[in-house]
Amino acid sequence: MEFLFADWLGTPAWFWLSFLFLVIALTAFDLGVLHKEDREMGIGESLKLSAFYIGIALLFGAWVWYARGPEPGMQYYTGFFIEKALSIDNVFVISLIFTYFAIPPKYQYRALLWGIIAVIVLRGLMIAGGAALVNEAYWVLYLFAAFLIFTGIKMFFAGDEPMDVANNPGVKFISKHMRVTPELHDQHFFVKVPDARTGKVVTAATPLFLALVVINLADLVFAVDSVPAIFAITTDTFIVYTSNIMAVLGLRALYFALAAMVHRFHYLKYALAAVLVFIGAKIFVADFILGGDKFPPVLSLGVTFALIAAGIAYSLWKTRGQPESDWPADTT
Repeated sequence: MEFLFADWLGTPAWFWLSFLFLVIALTAFDLGVLHKEDREMGIGESLKLSAFYIGIALLFGAWVWYARGPEPGMQYYTGFFIEKALSIDNVFVISLIFTYFAIPPKYQYRALLWGIIAVIVLRGLMIAGGAALVNEAYWVLYLFAAFLIFTGIKMFFAGDEPMDVANNPGVKFISKHMRVTPELHDQHFFVKVPDARTGKVVTAATPLFLALVVINLADLVFAVDSVPAIFAITTDTFIVYTSNIMAVLGLRALYFALAAMVHRFHYLKYALAAVLVFIGAKIFVADFILGGDKFPPVLSLGVTFALIAAGIAYSLWKTRGQPESDWPADTT
């Protein structure tokens, strides 16, 4: 049993195994119990399931706080809140992808679930790569910090241009190199169909698979912002990965409630921009103004939470009573 206490990326192996077991259990419960059959999820059910996932994430943070100490606990919560807010901002893109491929709501949940499984793996690889870079050269954190500040400033002035799904590289590649059916085949990603020329039965992808691919490619783009943001908070690989994944795990449940009112969160992007600038700037403040002392974790958590909460509250107030058709393009 000694391997359970062996150090792995700075954290005992039993911590990692406990988290892995939790993720597997939640995914199995979600797919095997809650959604054995494909059906449309209502807003009420979406909110209840989201509250469950958020509650689990907060309890996991409390366990980290108890087992690892207050500082890692606050770092976990800071990362979780940032990731959760970024996932809210990304719902519009996912909704646009499903609309483009004409995916009915009852099949969207399955695509989101497999998308989350892919995220767990892909972000794990990105975080492992980021951790290796930071361990080899601390100055990489300055690049992350500068990138976050640049991204935040860019978000302040960026317009609301919709994603061009038709010209997505993934869609073009699959459409060129694979057979793709023009219509859905229930919840299937691949089906057997007769070849139009030879009459032989061949395997073809469905629009649901294309939607899944584009969602995962979009998540990689999202991760370019979110992963450096977490590393700017802490270089503890366990905290970076767990806060990231716990925030994303509940996205598929929250999606159905947010997709119906995503226009109400239009102004959240300005709060997220401020958070990215703040997280990036505190790296330079800590190293060049505070003389290498750590930026107070409680202050970092408080500022992050306050900015996100203010962005959500202002968005809900500013868009109250407005239908989606009246969603302002950029009226601050």
